[in-house]
Amino acid sequence: MPKMKTHKGAKGRVKVTARGKVVAYKTGKRHLNYKKSGKTIRQKGKKFVLAEGEARKFRILLPYEGW
Repeated sequence: MPKMKTHKGAKGRVKVTARGKVVAYKTGKRHLNYKKSGKTIRQKGKKFVLAEGEARKFRILLPYEGW
């Protein structure tokens, strides 16, 4: 049976921690930032842990990312 392929779009959006949590960056920081407050931009620069249901979807797309 051939190897499964990693979904490259998913790989660029999330990271799997050493303990198996799926971490992503918040959305809404790429452009049109002049109308956003500094507080909002700082908060969107941080990572957050995905919920278990979303993480399950990424486990299918990222078969070799340290599960």
